[in-house]
Parts: sequence; C-alpha cells; structure tokens
Amino acid sequence: MGTSVQVTPLSGAYGEGPLCYLLAVDGFRFLLDCGWTDLCETSQLQPLAKVAPTIDAVLLSHPDMMHLGALPYAMKHLGLSAPVYATEPVFRLGLLTMYDHFLSRWQVSDFDLFTLDDVDAAFQNVVRLKYSQNYLLNDKGEGIVIAPHVAGHLLGGTVWKITKDGEDVVYAVDFNHRKEMHLNGTVLGSFVRPAVLITDAYNALNNQGYRKKQDQDFIDSLVKVLASGGSVLLPVDTAGRVLELLLILDKYWGDRRLEYPIYFLTNVSTSTIDYVKSFLEWMGDQIAKSFESSRANAFLLKKVTLIINKEELEKLGDTPKVVLASMASLEVGFSHDIFVEMANEARNLVLFTEKGQFGTLARMLQVDPPPKAVKVTMSKRIPLVGDELKAYEEEQERIKKEEAIKASLVKEEELKASHGSNAKASDPMAIDASSSHKSAKAGSHFGGNNDILIDGFVPPSTSVAPMFPFFENTAEWDDFGEVINPDDYTMKQEETDSALMLGPGDGLDGKIDDGSARLLLDSTPSKVISNEMTVQVKCSLVYMDFEGRSDGRSVKSVIAHVAPLKLVLVHGSAEATEHLKMHCAKNLDSHVYAPQIEETIDVTSDLCAYKVQLSEKLMSNIICKKLGEHEIAWVDAEVGKEDEKLVLLPPSSAPPPHKPVLVGDLKLSDFKQFLENKGWQVEFSGGALRCGEHITVRKIGDSQKGSTGSQQIVIEGPLCEDYYKIREHLYSQFYLL
Repeated sequence: MGTSVQVTPLSGAYGEGPLCYLLAVDGFRFLLDCGWTDLCETSQLQPLAKVAPTIDAVLLSHPDMMHLGALPYAMKHLGLSAPVYATEPVFRLGLLTMYDHFLSRWQVSDFDLFTLDDVDAAFQNVVRLKYSQNYLLNDKGEGIVIAPHVAGHLLGGTVWKITKDGEDVVYAVDFNHRKEMHLNGTVLGSFVRPAVLITDAYNALNNQGYRKKQDQDFIDSLVKVLASGGSVLLPVDTAGRVLELLLILDKYWGDRRLEYPIYFLTNVSTSTIDYVKSFLEWMGDQIAKSFESSRANAFLLKKVTLIINKEELEKLGDTPKVVLASMASLEVGFSHDIFVEMANEARNLVLFTEKGQFGTLARMLQVDPPPKAVKVTMSKRIPLVGDELKAYEEEQERIKKEEAIKASLVKEEELKASHGSNAKASDPMAIDASSSHKSAKAGSHFGGNNDILIDGFVPPSTSVAPMFPFFENTAEWDDFGEVINPDDYTMKQEETDSALMLGPGDGLDGKIDDGSARLLLDSTPSKVISNEMTVQVKCSLVYMDFEGRSDGRSVKSVIAHVAPLKLVLVHGSAEATEHLKMHCAKNLDSHVYAPQIEETIDVTSDLCAYKVQLSEKLMSNIICKKLGEHEIAWVDAEVGKEDEKLVLLPPSSAPPPHKPVLVGDLKLSDFKQFLENKGWQVEFSGGALRCGEHITVRKIGDSQKGSTGSQQIVIEGPLCEDYYKIREHLYSQFYLL
C-alpha cells in the first residue's frame, strides 16, 4: 500500500471554531494549527489535551488567534513539546498577537492561563522556514519533507505540502487567490493531483464582488460618517488583516487629501509596524518593485498614527476620527472600551471587516436586525490602597516566611541525606573523645551546627581529623603551555539556537512597546474592579467583507484544478461544508470526506509505493538533464532483487522505442516575452497567443478537456515556415526525454 495517512479534526469541523487538526503520516503525528478563540475557554481544548503529548511536529499556517492562539497554553498545561514550524512573519506576528492578547486580558482580569514567559517559551521552539524551502525531518520523521508555500490572506500565510515516498499531502486553509495591496495570491493552483488535499469550506456559500468597488464603498462609508461629525471604530486583529486596511486607508487619505485623523491602537502597534517594514520580501510583487525602484516602504504610513493607549484619543474628545483597535471580537482590548463609548451616539459607526467569532460581542452585533441594547462588563486594574494594601503586604510577608521555612527544611533534609550517604561510603574512623570534644567546641562558634565542617566531605581512612579535599591539576601541557579544550569555550548548541532565535533587540523590550512594558514591569500591588452595564446601541453597525479569503466560486475552481485523489473538508458551517462536499462529489473524480470533531478518517492512497535502488551498471548508461534543482532522465530497466532489496537492472533485451516526453511548465506570458526577444510580433487574443499573422498557440486545461489537472499546448495554423519555427521555439522551452 501507499503512505499511511489519517486525519482527525480536534476543533474546527462542521463549525467555525478555531482550527486544529491531527495528521498522521506513517505514524508521524503532525498538529496542523493550534487555534483558540478570544474567549479562551479551556473546554474547547479537551480533544487536543488527549493527544498533545504524542505530537511530533506542529505546523502553523497563519499568525492569528484562530490558528495559533492555544500554543502557549498547550505547551504549558497539555504536555505539547514538539518542534513548531512556521514562516518568519507567522513567527514574529504570531508572537505579537499573543502578547497583545495577554496584555488585553491582564488589564481587565486576573488572567492566569498563560504568561508572557509561557508565550516566549512556546515560540522558542519555532523553526522558521522560507517559502518553497524543502525541510527534511529526522529520526521518527525520516523520509518526510515539509515545505511552506504562499497562501495569501495574512502576511506569511502558508499552504503546507508534506511529502513522503513521492505522495503529497497538502494542507491549505484560509487561502486567497486574489492579489491584494500587500500580498500575492496563493500558489495552491500550481499543485496538481496530490494524494490528499485538506482545505476549508468557510466561504463555500459566499461570493464576492469586484475589489475596486468594495474598496470604494468602504472609503465612502467612512467619509460620510466623518463629514457628519461622527467617528468610526474598526475592530481589528493585532497583526493580520489590519495591515491591508492600513494600506487602503493610507492610500485613499493621501489621494483625496483627507485630514481626518486615523489611529492604529493595540498594545504592540509600533512593534507590529516596525517588524512589518522588514518583511517586504514576503509581500506582493508591487511592493517589492516599488521598494527596489524608489526605496519607498509601503508601511511608512503617512496618514496613520500608531498609539498604544487611549490617552491620545481622550485628548481629541468628540473630534471625528477613525480608530482601528484590537480585538476584532470586542470581548477584550481597546475596541471593547471604545465601542462602549461610541455606541450611544447615533452619528458614530462601528464597521466590522470580518465575521465575529461565535459567542462574542462582535457576533451578537452582526445579527440582522442588530440588538438595540447589549450587556457588557467594564473592568479595569487599579492600585491597592489603605487597608487592602496593608493586608496584601502582610499576606505577601507571610507567604515569604512560609517559603523560607520550607526551603530551610528541604536544605536540612538534603544535608542529612548527604551526611548519611557519606558516612556509609567512608571507612570506619576512630576519633577519641578529646577530638570529638574539640570538634564540638569548634562547631559552636558557627551557630551551633556541629556538622558544618565535615558535611559533604568523605574523610580519608588515614586522616585523624576532618580535612578539605585536594584536587590535583591533571591538565596536559605542551611547548606553548597548557592545552586548551575548544569545547570549554564554545556555546552549547541549544544556547546558540536560542541566541539565533531571539536575535538582536529581542526579549521583552524588543517585542512590547514602551508603555506596555512599563505596565508589565510595574510591581505596584493592584486589583481588578468590574461592573456590568447595559449599553444602548444607537450607532450604525455595518459589516463589509475584508477577510481576504477566496469566495465559494473560486474555492470550487481551485479544488477542481488541483484535482486531489482524496479531499478532506474542514472548518466551515455545517451548511457550507455539506454544500461543498456535494459539489465536489458530483463534479470531481475524487473521494470526498468531511469528518466530525475527533472522528478519524483513513485517507491512505490506493497506490502502491516501493523503494528501489539503481544498480551501478544501469546508472553508468543514464544521461541526466538538469531541471531546476533536480536531474531527470528516461530509464528502461528490469526489477530484480539483491540482498533482499529491490534493484533496477539494465534490460536483458533491447527495449522498444518510446514516444518523446516534453517536461516543463510553460507560461504563455513567458513564451510571449521569449518570442518578442526573437523579433516576432506577438499578442494575446482571446486567451491565446497570436504569433505573426497565421499561427496561434493556446493552452487547453482540465476545464475544457475534463482531464485531471493535465494540460495540452496546441499550435494552430497552416503548415508554413512560421509554423515550424514557432514549434521549434516551443520545443526549446521544454526538456525532451
């Protein structure tokens, strides 16, 4: 049989919950994402808790709570200790997301599910990879290759390809085929016929309009409110889709010369933009080209002010403004407090750019019709004063004393145990009464501890009194002095990895903005006070889809083009999942699965895979041609056995001739450029390439032929001199075997 593959959803199946899936490839257990909602309910993680200690590797696809929010908690409480793999932006921005979430929680509650140290510890295990980098796993995962590819949606977003014995398992959730202002579209469409494709049905029922019109409507909605004297709140994530919104606002504000202030408010807003400025190579081609030509960094935001607390907003009062504040769910964070302040004014607008998570305030406000009033809890952290402060200090003093007593008792037990073992290990030693008496007197000068001079030492049998040990220097010497062992002066591997992981300027000061750092480092005793209140929702509530995911029509088209042997659908409402499942089962030549949470499905390939060795005699007759990073050749051979291993041997008789095989992936746009360089008049017409006056080159893919991902290139035209020249140029773009 082929490579054994099993998939088990731990969360995010037949629902829009956080994404977390168990993938077993020949016994090697991957955790695909480790998401959590902003509510941080531990009950959601029960399926993960059952398997966390058995995980061998974690693959993260996007830097937001829904994809990595549970990682610190799982590392601290659930026994997850596997290495984590992600791209550089997912690592950096995911770290900032977790910092922002913790700070938002800590400011309004005694949050104890994880700390900043737990976040650091979790992200120290992250191995950072570049797009299209093949990473070979070791030990238990020997023979498995993982590679991240562009997914779109969020900066650093990843489609994971896992390869074993020539079979591909592709994990592609929340991808976007469209180019955006700061991101390229996904490369998922370039994968052809993988053994397994795991993808989501989140947007299966949604269809999107034209992007330019959507952006225009978005800006018009904001300007209309601002012109009438109102303010706009955009609840956003920490470092995900907010980046696209910032670029849109900055561009249109500059084009229209608008003067209304725009604020980006999170606990880590300045750190977020500082990191993003250095990630230009991970962004769209347009941003990279702009930087190369004019050294203009798109994230040198001219119209947006970055702030980390509400003091700046309070100075403005009722001045019309746009505020992008975390969290998008409105459960905690600055967006929660600003919503309460803005909701009572009918002229204000709260504009949601993504669907709220189930059970959150944002989701409650997005129903149609929206509620006229909502109950919210307002909390804040204040310093202790008076009797509360005195009681707190007394309690801390009592705790310190108890800890000191416990520590001294433990130390005394260790000393006694050490003394007992030393006495047993040493030979019997006779000491006369006068010596004992002197020792006792000597001990009395050191607080009455008579054992202080001999504890921890084994007296030699020839000694007459306790003595300190003498260690002879056995170092080797040569003509130049003492021989030095280089290992004594070399950092250990784990220390080196840790230093590389953090890099310059990392640590607390490198990740958190100054104000947030001061808040954390402030040791003043404090408490959280809360009060429930009812908020009258008089402001306008609008939802516009800026989630940056492929819509239903595009998802179906991409899946049809990829044409996997087996398709696994996850993360989508029950209605959307069933809709996409029925569509794919009807229109694809694939096995389609949609497992429930904790339901394990076996998607092992029906193909048989064997490992064979090429004999030296066969290899000596092979002529390889280089294709990218690989070398390819046509081989005619017979299968034999040597030492119980399958071996390819030269054929015993002359093999029949084979049809020529053209290997390569031709893009018509590249071929057009090639022909133009050769002096041909070339232009695109109706999706085909018109060469000269009579010859047309076109691609016929699976959408027209009904095949499974294969493509044909057709040359149309009369048999003339131009025809044969174009064909010769076309052949030159391929490798002929």
